[in-house]
Amino acid sequence: MQHLLLGCALLVTAVQLWLHALNLRHLRRHEAEVPLELANEIDPVTLAKSARYTRERARVQLVATLVTRTALLFALFGGLAEIYDRWIGQLTSSFVGGAVLYFLGLALLTSALSLPFSLYQTFVVEARHGFNRTTAGLWLADFTKGALLSSLLLALCASAGAALVQASPRAYWLWVWVGLCVLGVVLTLLGPVLIEPLFFKVEPLAVEGLEPRIRALAERAGVHVKRVFQIDASRRSSHSNAYFTGIGPVKRVVLFDTLIERMTHAEILGVLAHELGHWKLRHVMQRFLVGQALTLAVCYGAFRLLAWQELPGLIGASDGSFFLRVTIVGFLGSLLDFPATPLFSAWSRRHEWQADRFACELTGDAAALASGLAKLARDNLSNLHPHPLYAAFYGSHPPMTERVARLRASAAH
Repeated sequence: MQHLLLGCALLVTAVQLWLHALNLRHLRRHEAEVPLELANEIDPVTLAKSARYTRERARVQLVATLVTRTALLFALFGGLAEIYDRWIGQLTSSFVGGAVLYFLGLALLTSALSLPFSLYQTFVVEARHGFNRTTAGLWLADFTKGALLSSLLLALCASAGAALVQASPRAYWLWVWVGLCVLGVVLTLLGPVLIEPLFFKVEPLAVEGLEPRIRALAERAGVHVKRVFQIDASRRSSHSNAYFTGIGPVKRVVLFDTLIERMTHAEILGVLAHELGHWKLRHVMQRFLVGQALTLAVCYGAFRLLAWQELPGLIGASDGSFFLRVTIVGFLGSLLDFPATPLFSAWSRRHEWQADRFACELTGDAAALASGLAKLARDNLSNLHPHPLYAAFYGSHPPMTERVARLRASAAH
């Protein structure tokens, strides 16, 4: 079983790397072809920049995948995970304390492994292509705040989960699932209010005449927006975006200042109408419910696997604590998640098409949404020539050329 599991992991890694390589070869063959649908927004110089940016980002991701996956497999199948597990067991006899130490240490090791790639991506690749505006001091402040917040959240989750395992050994899977549901709702409610302002300067929208139009658009969609904000995303990056967040009484629209600078009011309204479409068409609720159903199934499946005596043997370990068993189950889950990726990608793309259609009906201006999306593709140097297989597997959104072509065809009728 150990060799079979290792073989499956290597196969998944090989397929992932092959898909990325396939996508890069396809880009190299077509990188000089300006898509007809975007000919008014994308010139050959911009297209060449986009191709270089896509290649450089992909190469960093490929190397990062190879390094992190090799380290993971070596740790699991080379005995390091078992050694780490025993070391944590020697530090404390407390089950709850051991959970906190084990998973915080694991998170620290994982972050240390990925940190060089994150730094290179930000200060070399993003800077080389004119996106990075983050200073070393700002990056360090963001990193420190993010590390403290994630460590606190991880410690709370680990201690709560361990306490539930102790309190209810036969039904903890159900209580863990309830806790994850509650945590998701709490973060959705409090994240925009407490966490987001720690990283961005969140201000009321200062563009004259735009907020009333956004509110009127939302009301036509049947969504009551409490606040409309802009954030100083330009301090960190020149990438642009907008999003709709919150549930219940804290629904809010947030615009990047970079987006406000580059788009007309009609284009901004078109992009926001698309986001409102996800709410009106209940895509957000569907994803939440499906996500919770899958989480429930995962919690129960993990509960059954964790009780299996032979589980540590899957990585060649003679024995293992409950925490090492959780790590092995998580590894198995990552392998099972891979073949499900294209299914969820296809579902997501279907929602995107529906939200595009809703936005056109709501605003009556398909051309504005098309030009807004084209600007996003241009300004973010998006890959305009993804390989069809790669796009089908990983693409949560339809290829930009297809979206723009369909929107402009709709505007012409």
